[in-house]
Amino acid sequence: MKNKLFIVILIIAVIPLIYLGLVYNSLPPQVATHFSLDGKPDDYRGKSTLILVIGFMQLITIGMYLLLSNINRIDPKKAANQSKETMQKMAIAIVVLLSSIAVRIIYSAVNNGFSLNKVMLPMLGLFFAYLGNLMHSVKPNYFVGIRTPWALEDEDTWRKTHQLAGKLWFAGGIVITVITLIVPANSALIVMISIVAIITIIPTVYSYRYYQLHKK
Repeated sequence: MKNKLFIVILIIAVIPLIYLGLVYNSLPPQVATHFSLDGKPDDYRGKSTLILVIGFMQLITIGMYLLLSNINRIDPKKAANQSKETMQKMAIAIVVLLSSIAVRIIYSAVNNGFSLNKVMLPMLGLFFAYLGNLMHSVKPNYFVGIRTPWALEDEDTWRKTHQLAGKLWFAGGIVITVITLIVPANSALIVMISIVAIITIIPTVYSYRYYQLHKK
């Protein structure tokens, strides 16, 4: 089963490279390799650079999948083994997300002027919502989750923190998805960063407060 899943993961990771190969001859000599805050191209390089960029991205994608899938083997707390299935789901989601972003980068290169933000930010919103849906089942570990000193110190604090974080990340992800589809591209990134900051800071503060109130 593991081997079959990894083959599927490799296929997903290779899709952007296949797509790049299919459209390579139709690419202009200079393609976008950097994007401004509003998702518009602001730097161009020779199209061969895109091969290196996409190839590097997909190597990182596979590396992140392997790391998350094997956290239970390297985490000192060993409790990560109890949430192995959750880690696997997160790893698959990351592969799908990063591969989709790679495809969008190639699409932007083919269709010069296409704004990445109007597609990529809603995708990130859905990704955050999905992570929020999984957050409650993540056990204490040093790699994934709201890893505050207080949550790592006390399992009950970890559980309460991630119950709250899961709700906030799910709601925040949905809000990001909807709002970034509506607001102008140059405002969408600011909206996303603001919401991500809120849904990260609140569980962090809550973790400290819960630990102080219940563990003294």
